[in-house]
This record gives sequence, structure tokens and C-alpha cells, in this order.
Amino acid sequence: MTDYYNVLGLPRTADDKAVRQAYRKLARQYHPDVNHEDSASEEKFKAINEAYSVLSDPDKRRRYNRYGDDWEHSDRIEEAQARSRRGGGFGFREGSESFSGQSSIFDRLFSDFGGGRSRAPSPPPATEHPVEITLEEAFQGASRLLSLANGRRLEVKIPAGVDNGSRVHIPAGGTGQGDLYLVMAVKDHPRFERKGNDLYSQVEVPLSDAILGGDVNVPTMKGQVSLTIPPETQNGRRFRLAGRGMPVLNDPTSQGNLYATVKVVLPAGLSPEEQELFQQLRRLRQPEGQMEDSDGE
Repeated sequence: MTDYYNVLGLPRTADDKAVRQAYRKLARQYHPDVNHEDSASEEKFKAINEAYSVLSDPDKRRRYNRYGDDWEHSDRIEEAQARSRRGGGFGFREGSESFSGQSSIFDRLFSDFGGGRSRAPSPPPATEHPVEITLEEAFQGASRLLSLANGRRLEVKIPAGVDNGSRVHIPAGGTGQGDLYLVMAVKDHPRFERKGNDLYSQVEVPLSDAILGGDVNVPTMKGQVSLTIPPETQNGRRFRLAGRGMPVLNDPTSQGNLYATVKVVLPAGLSPEEQELFQQLRRLRQPEGQMEDSDGE
């Protein structure tokens, strides 16, 4: 019996997050692109994908936990159990993988009930393939050339708007094996922080523009746009640029927003004349009592 938990190095009590983390770590380690011409790694990669396809699906995992290797036939097993309870004949001990000394619950149940009827082979299990992309690729859409576990190479399209954890479905007909799901991981961006379909960034504003007002250029995923800064804009104020965020997955005509936070830039290397102007400004901004105390001294 293949122990899927052992394949991923997990206890049976592992939660969904632990299953995903273990899969991604092992898939990167044993991926055929990393281990060229290593047949052992290729077989390990196939086993990792098979284990994850079962343990990542709540219904499959429940059936696997109960029936082990026969989990794919659980519906028929339970149907046979029901017939047995209605009509007598033979017993079934829940949680056991043996039946009257035989190794497979499924084999025994259907030798009694199936009458030798042939069954269609089960489809290959779905697999997952981790794909890392940049934020720009997530914005525009991208393509990748994948090396599959069966040795085939497949070019796949990644739609605009995908985010961390997004799953892109590649039907079995295009893979030569079971269904394939691309699991997205979007790299961090030096300028933009993403939250859902919205983007967040900082925009540097000179002190004079923050005080007097002015126009500044704000970088977006499609280039720069002009933003009007009103007079007396405080440091940390946030402006919303509607429709300048990420495209909505499967609805590329809709986009999130870009939120630009003001970062006031103080002047450096002041000339004597500039320093004097700031001195004048400070004197003008001082309360009258402080000015009189200063004069008295």
C-alpha cells in the first residue's frame, strides 16, 4: 500500500496548509527540470504529485483515510456494504483492509456482487505543477514551457490576474496524462504591494509641492500617470487611482485600484539663501509669546 502521508513526510493529522507547503517544497526539489536524467527523482516527483492530488482534496482524503488503496472504489464498496446489510451473506469490518483473509476490500466485495463485469479503468489522477511568475506577468498574462513527468513538453498560457495560490486548469487531453493544475506563486515586487486586485505604492513628493500643491508622476503597471497634489498635503496621505490595479482574473476588462501613499521628501544641501527663507518661515510660524521672549533675550 502506498502511504501518501509518508510520501509527503506528513502526519495523518496535517492540515491543508501543511499539505500544500510540503508539496511545494518537495515538488521543487524533485522536479525533472532540476534533476535532469535522474530517473529516481522523476519517479519520486510522480509519487509526490499523486499523493498531493489525493490529500489536497477533502473528499478524496476522507475516502483514502478510510479505504486506503481502494479509496477510488469507495462508492462501489459502500454500495456493496449496503446490499450485504440488506440481504445478509457476509460481514464487513470497518477500518480493516482485509476481508476474510483477502488483501483487497474491493476485490472481495465485487467478486461476490460483480459477476465478472469489466470496469472502465480509472482516469489518471490530477497533478499540480508550481509556477513562479513576476507581478508584471501576472498583470499581462504569460506563457511557460513545462516538462511533464511523462517526458512531454507543453506550452501553457497563464491568464492575466492570477495571484498567489491561483490554480490554472490544463485538461488531460493536452497533457497526455491526467488533468494538470498550475499553482501560481507571484514574486514580490520592489515597488508595488498587492492585496487582492489592488496595488499599493509610495510616491515621493517634494516638500514645496506638499506645501504649495503641484503635480507629481506616479508609476503604475502601465507606465506613469500624473497626480495632482493639493496644497498642505500631509506626509502619509493616501490617494486612490481608480482602475490602475491588477486585472480581475477571468474578467480582464475589470481592474482593481492603485493606492499611492505620499512620502514627503525633505530638501538637502540648502544654500544660505534657502536656509534664511526657512528661518523666516519659522519666525512667522512661531506664536507671538515665543517671539517676544526671543526679542527680550
